[in-house]
Amino acid sequence: MIREGNVDLLADHSLLLAIPAFLPAVALVGLVLFIAIRDRRAEKRDSAEDRSAQTDRTEENP
Repeated sequence: MIREGNVDLLADHSLLLAIPAFLPAVALVGLVLFIAIRDRRAEKRDSAEDRSAQTDRTEENP
């Protein structure tokens, strides 16, 4: 790479300045995903308990 003698290269800090804007967005997406996954697991657990309760009731009442 050939450089001219009177050219000064300055640092570009645009990425460094963009980090504070992206961190809250990434944290919010992570929080939403965490809550969604937790709710789906709880829903599966509740439906499994409901199914087992229904089978227990049918066994008790022939």
